[in-house]
Amino acid sequence: MSDVLIIGGGTAGCYAAIWLAEHTDLTVTVADKADIRRSGCLAAGVNALNAYITPGHVPMDYVRYASQDAGGIVREDLLYDISCLFNEVTQDMERRGLTILKDENGEYVSRGWRNLKINGENIKPILASEVFRQERVKVTEHVNITDLRISDGVRGAYGFGIRDGAFYEFQAKAVLVATGGAAGLYRPNNPEGQPHQMWYSPFNTGAGYAMGILAGAEMTTFEMRFIALRCKDTIAPTGTIAQGVGARQVNARGEDYEKQYGISTSQRLWGTVSENREGRGPCFLHTRGIDARREEELYKAYLNMAPLQTLKWIDSGDGPASADVEIEGTEPYIVGGHTASGYWIGRDRQTTLPGLFAAGDVAGGQPQKYVTGALAEGKLAARGIAEFLAKAAAAEGQETLQEKTCQALDHQAQAKKAEYEGFLTRGSEPGNDSLCTISAHQLEVAMQKVMDEYAGGIKTDYRYTEAGLDAAKRRIESLQEQLGEAAAREEADLLDLYEVRDRLVCARVLIAHLRARKETRWHGFAENADHPGQDPAYRCYINSVMEDGSLRIIRRDLIHMEEDAWES
Repeated sequence: MSDVLIIGGGTAGCYAAIWLAEHTDLTVTVADKADIRRSGCLAAGVNALNAYITPGHVPMDYVRYASQDAGGIVREDLLYDISCLFNEVTQDMERRGLTILKDENGEYVSRGWRNLKINGENIKPILASEVFRQERVKVTEHVNITDLRISDGVRGAYGFGIRDGAFYEFQAKAVLVATGGAAGLYRPNNPEGQPHQMWYSPFNTGAGYAMGILAGAEMTTFEMRFIALRCKDTIAPTGTIAQGVGARQVNARGEDYEKQYGISTSQRLWGTVSENREGRGPCFLHTRGIDARREEELYKAYLNMAPLQTLKWIDSGDGPASADVEIEGTEPYIVGGHTASGYWIGRDRQTTLPGLFAAGDVAGGQPQKYVTGALAEGKLAARGIAEFLAKAAAAEGQETLQEKTCQALDHQAQAKKAEYEGFLTRGSEPGNDSLCTISAHQLEVAMQKVMDEYAGGIKTDYRYTEAGLDAAKRRIESLQEQLGEAAAREEADLLDLYEVRDRLVCARVLIAHLRARKETRWHGFAENADHPGQDPAYRCYINSVMEDGSLRIIRRDLIHMEEDAWES
C-alpha cells in the first residue's frame, strides 16, 4: 500500500514519481510490466525533442500549431498547460544528464521552430536512475496490471507477475495511469515473420485505456487515429529526412505533390495514399543528389534511432544520395501523444473517476505532445494528485483515509485472482492441448484482419463505411466472447491473453467513435467513405463511457482558452 500508485514506468510515469518524491512526503509505487530502464516508447532512445518553444515564439504558438494540425479538435486549455512547461522540463532533463546539442554560442541547436536536437539514446536510463534514487518511491517491475480498483473510496489495481504468476493487489489513495497507447489493433505493414517491425512500440497494447474503459472512465477522440508516414519496409522515421535535408514528397513521375494535398501530419499521409491509388505511385522523399556530407549525417542519424534503415541503404548499395527513399503509411494506432485520443481529463489531469489521474499517451485532448509533453504532463498530474490528497486528508482526516485503504483482500480481488487462475487451469487440464483451445495469437490475427478490412486499415487505404464498421463491431464482440474460452499454459500465455483483451476493448471503443463522427475531418487518419467532407456539426469532441457493458456516446463542446476551468 502507498499513497500514490503509478501504473506505467514510461516517460510521464517516471517524471511524476520524481516530482512527487522531490516535492511532497507522499509514498509512491511505480508498477511496470517491464524494466523501467528500457521500457516504453523511449526504450531505444530518441534523437530530438519535438516540442519546445524556441526564441521568438510563445506557448500559444504551439497551441495554435497543434490545433490547426488536428482540425481544431483539441483541448486548448490542456495544450497550453503543457506548452508552458516544455522548456522547463527540457532544462531539468539536461540538468539530470541528458545531452542536448548546442552551437558555438552555447545555444540549443533547433530543428525547425519547435524541435531540439539531442543525444537521447540514454534518456530512459536517466529517468529510471532518478526514480530509483528516491527513498519514498518503490518500483515493482515485471507485473502486468489488468484492472483498476475504484470503489467505495478505495483505489488501486490488480495484476499478476509475468515471471512467477503471483497475484498482486495494489492499494493507494490516488492512482495515475501513465501507460502507452495502443499498437497492434490493425494488421501491420510487415505481418508474418516481422509483425513487430512497426512505428509504435509493439508492447504498448492499450492496457491503460482498457482498464479505464472497463472501470467506467470517460474517453475522448479515439476516432482521431494516428497513422505514421514512414520509410517503406523498415518503418523508419521520415521526419529526419524531410527536415534534415529538406526532402519533398514526390510521386513516381518526380512530381512534388505536397502542395496539392496540404502539409499537416494527416495530409502528408493522405497525399501519398491518394497518389498511389491514382496510379502515380510509388511515392518517395526526394533525396537523390544530396551531397556526401548530408548523406553521411543521415547514415549516422538512423544508426542512432532506426539502424535497419542505414543497413538497408548499405546492403542495397543505394544510399539516399543516389536513390530517393520510398515511403508508405503504417497501420493505424491509438496514441494520445500524437493525437487527441485518451482519457477525458481536467487541467489537474484527473479523469471523470475521482482519484484516478492520467498522463502521457493515455491522456486525451493534446496532440503533438511528444516527449516533453509527457514530462510536463507527468508533473501536472503529480501536482494534481498532491492537491487532491491534501484536500481529501483535510476533509476526511488522515487516519480515516488510511483505514479505508488498508482493507483486506476483498471479494473483488478474489474474483480477479480466480479469473487469472481460470485461464491457467484450463491450459493445464489433461487433453486440453493447443489444438483444442483458442490461443492469444489466433485471436490477435483474427482481430487485426477484422480491423484492417472493415475499420479502415491499410487494405482499404484507411477508408471505412458505416456498414463496414457495423460488421467490425459484431466480429470484435464475437472475439471478446471467444476470449473467455481461451487457455494459458504459463505466465507468458496469460500476458498474451490480457494484451489481446486490452486490444479488443480498445478496438470496440475505436469502432464506436468512428461510427459516431459522421464526417471526414482528418484526411488520411480517418477516411469516412459515407461522409467524405467536413461537417461543422461535428466540430466537437466525441466521447464515450462504458456502462453495464454497453458504450454510450457523448458529444462535448470545444473548450477554448477563454474557458479557465474544465467542468465535467
